[in-house]
Amino acid sequence: MAAASTPAIKILTGAGIAHRVHAYAHDPRAESYGDEAVDALGAELGVRAAQIFKTLVIELSTGALAVAVLPVPAKLSLKAAAAALGAPKASMADKTKAERTTGYVLGGVSPLGQRKKLPTVLDASALGWDRVLCSAGKRGLEIELAPADLVRAANAVTAPITA
Repeated sequence: MAAASTPAIKILTGAGIAHRVHAYAHDPRAESYGDEAVDALGAELGVRAAQIFKTLVIELSTGALAVAVLPVPAKLSLKAAAAALGAPKASMADKTKAERTTGYVLGGVSPLGQRKKLPTVLDASALGWDRVLCSAGKRGLEIELAPADLVRAANAVTAPITA
């Protein structure tokens, strides 16, 4: 399947950042987009579930939206994510607001190429891998890249943000 071009992929290509795009057949009935990516790509690419990251849009107590990127099997600590981004608290963002602000549909939100660039925190565990995967900006499409390149491209801070 030929890789689609998304804003996230264009960001990486434009910056000359080495990456690979992986597509899989998205099932609209899937209950967890992250688990679907793990099931579809984990064994095929020889990566562990903890190397595949999900992108969650959160709302900081300041009213600003932000992005938390963490391993699919992990749970987000809203308190830790808020602290890493300099806010006292955070909550999950409203779905409509998240989609409108990022330009992506839930399940396809990428930490890269958002319509409005949001502050981003990447779980520190990413730095322990030689490569990680995250959404390419479309359900059924993942980007594989070095964690340091993801940090640079997303202008992210890193911190332990899992519960």
